[in-house]
Formats: sequence, C-alpha cells, structure tokens
Amino acid sequence: MQHTLDALSLSKPECLQTLVENRTFYTLKSCELNVFETYSQSYKVPLKFNDFVITSMLRGKKVMHLFDKDGFDYFPGQTVIVPPALTMKIDFPEATAENPTQCIALAIDHDQINKTISYLNEFFPKEDTTNQWRLTFDDYHFYNNEEVAHLMDKVIRICSGDSKMKDIFADLTLKELLVRIMQKQNLKSLTSDSSTNHNPLAFVLNYIRENLSEKISVDLLSGKACMSKATFYRLFKRELGISPNDFILSEKITKAKQLLSNPAAKIAAVSYELGFSDVNYFIKVFKKIAGKTPGNYQLQTQYSTIH
Repeated sequence: MQHTLDALSLSKPECLQTLVENRTFYTLKSCELNVFETYSQSYKVPLKFNDFVITSMLRGKKVMHLFDKDGFDYFPGQTVIVPPALTMKIDFPEATAENPTQCIALAIDHDQINKTISYLNEFFPKEDTTNQWRLTFDDYHFYNNEEVAHLMDKVIRICSGDSKMKDIFADLTLKELLVRIMQKQNLKSLTSDSSTNHNPLAFVLNYIRENLSEKISVDLLSGKACMSKATFYRLFKRELGISPNDFILSEKITKAKQLLSNPAAKIAAVSYELGFSDVNYFIKVFKKIAGKTPGNYQLQTQYSTIH
C-alpha cells in the first residue's frame, strides 16, 4: 500500500508569482523546504538544486525526466530522490487552475548527510562488512511506506511552523528520514541481488520469496542465517527497516495480487496456497497491506482489464 503525504493549502491566487512551479520556501540550518505549485500545462520545465533533494508529490500528476532516461509518471504517494546539481526536466500534462500540481522538494545540506552516514557506519555497521551504509540512486523513484510518509509530513510541519527549536527538531527528523530511505534501498538491493551466498540477509530474503506457500517462522529464518533469533531479528529490522514477519506478509500479499489477477481464482484457494490456514485472517492482512479486500481487488483488476 502506498502512503500519501498530507496536501498543503494552495497559495491564494493573488499571491502567485507564476502559474508554473510557483515556489514557497522555508530555509533552516540543515535543509530547505520548497513547495511548488503549477496551474497550467507545461513541458520540459528545468529544475536544479545544489544539494541532495528528496521530492514528494502532494497533488496532481507530473512526468519526470531524469538521468537522460525516458520520462515516468509521478503521482501522490511516491517519492523521487535527486543527486546534487542534476537538472530535472518536468512535464505538467494535466495541470489546470482547477487541478493544480503540488510537490515538495526537500534540499538537505551535504554535511548533514555525511554525518548521518558516518554515524551509522561507525556505530551500526552492516553485517556484510564489505558493504557500508550509503545513499544510492539506483532506486530513485519509489512508493512511500508508512514511515517515510510520516517523517516527510513531520519535516513539512516543522519547517513551515514557528517553533524556536525548529532547527533541532528538523535535524533529528532528517536523520531518521535518511536512515529510512537507506533501509528501503537496502531492501530493494538485497531482494534483487542474485548472488546471495555472501550475505545472510540476502539469502534469507531469497528463501522467503521461494517458499511463500509455507508457514515461515523467525526461528526457521534465524537458523538459515546461522544467528540467534534475537540477533537475526535485530539485524533484519535495523538494516531493512521492516520486521521479518511484516516482510513475509508483504511478499505473500504481492504474490496474492498476481494470483487474483486471474478472474477464475478463488480467494480461499489463494489463501491456502500462500500458507494461510484462516481465510478471514488472509482477508484482514490483504486489506491492511493493499488497502482493499481481495474481492474488491479482483473486481477492480477485472474491470481495468476489460476497459
């Protein structure tokens, strides 16, 4: 399930300086929050920052062009991270006065990022000692999870608020936000890593994906990782930002979506195929993760296929 940020109030018409990427900004010691609004169709609008930037959509649709690659649709519930000094080119194919786009761009000071990464590598080194904590741009466009969305909302409230301690609160929240993004990147990297032998977490993630029909316990996984249950659980949560059980359920629901795309699939059969002994529990988990019941998801999938 993707998590959207809280949309901000739009600027009053008399306060707009431009109809394309009208900018409101809040500058703190370690970051600058920019809020951009667009009220008119526009194409290939350039935008560049000198610092690392986390952008998130609040309203409407953009098409982003980055790294000289094909453009991609960008909607609320999604985030894009951009390296310093890279020019984004942005299309606004649907923006109107009645349907504006709204997006935030959070520019973070280079020293703030380096201090956070250095702290992690010194005090919480990864299990794989050949691989350090770092920000990458292999996975620069992703869906927000609950933690990232919550922290982005919190940063927006802090930066746009009037607390005298806003710099301190922003500093602490930015650290956690950077860690959450790196954890998401770690999870994506390890689940797409075919060479699993050198990393116990990669091996375990691969095992989970290949055995979704089984009932998988943390005891079983910790044994396969050659760790105590407590050490395994702590390492999994620290490096990947999710508990082993939550990851197992997430992967099972992802597989369930694939199976339910077949209109002949029965919900009870899918539930049992994925190791759930209680159909009601399966429906409850599916709704929590996917945001809708399996039945509604199947009907929606069939409708979109027909149309």
